[in-house]
Amino acid sequence: MKRHLLVALSLLVALAACGGKRPPAVTSTPGPGSSRPMQPPSGTQSLEGPDVQSVDRGSELADSELSDATSGEGGPLEDIHFDYDSPALTETARAILDRHAAWIKSHPGVRIAVEGHCDERGTVEYNLALGDQRARAARDYLVNLGVASERLTAMSFGKERPLDPSSNEAAWAKNRRGHFAVSR
Repeated sequence: MKRHLLVALSLLVALAACGGKRPPAVTSTPGPGSSRPMQPPSGTQSLEGPDVQSVDRGSELADSELSDATSGEGGPLEDIHFDYDSPALTETARAILDRHAAWIKSHPGVRIAVEGHCDERGTVEYNLALGDQRARAARDYLVNLGVASERLTAMSFGKERPLDPSSNEAAWAKNRRGHFAVSR
């Protein structure tokens, strides 16, 4: 068992060292304490560069809702941000999530991939774990507000998809985020 874990960790480190490929996202299912690697929810595109969320144009979402984004990444749901080395939701993040819960409830046909992201500091493994904790914290908060857990998936990208590639405090603060990829 330990040997398999060691081999898996070695492969993850080797993948992270490759410049052309990104390591797979760590995702969680809605069940308590369950965590297993899987693909992003159907309808969510996985593209190089900044996170991109896909919404089926046949859905009930209007184009104006998609262009009203307050996030630098586009989409109807604003990113939340975290303090350094912390998965705890700030007051500002909770206020944003309160608005997100209302929006999600009013759009019953959508599914949300809650993505946890980190800044560049720390190891790949540490940041994947921290990103997972951040995504779970946001997902769990939304569930507590009445969003059906089966509509939410938590996944971590660690430090692999920065919004701002600079190495300074302003960039790091932007990159410590929870992002919400909307799909149908």
